[in-house]
Amino acid sequence: MKPASKVIYPSSGDLGIPIPTSLIPERFEAGFQHALHGGQIREASQLRRSFGAGYRAGKLYLRALRRRQGIVEFPLMGKLRVRSRPH
Repeated sequence: MKPASKVIYPSSGDLGIPIPTSLIPERFEAGFQHALHGGQIREASQLRRSFGAGYRAGKLYLRALRRRQGIVEFPLMGKLRVRSRPH
């Protein structure tokens, strides 16, 4: 069996996404890469403003990329649990 190849994700600089001067570039890039890898925000350190801005930029880039490829986004499906109680 052939081993899986490593996927190389572009950086925000490669895509021409500007990093605002008020943000920390390393955290912005970490958030951007986290979004491209499909990660979710689960830690307190990921709630920093620079990380969040990079995460949002990554998610917006992925949405635009999927639209260009013709991939339709479907609404989220959730489960609804309803209980009835006798009066």
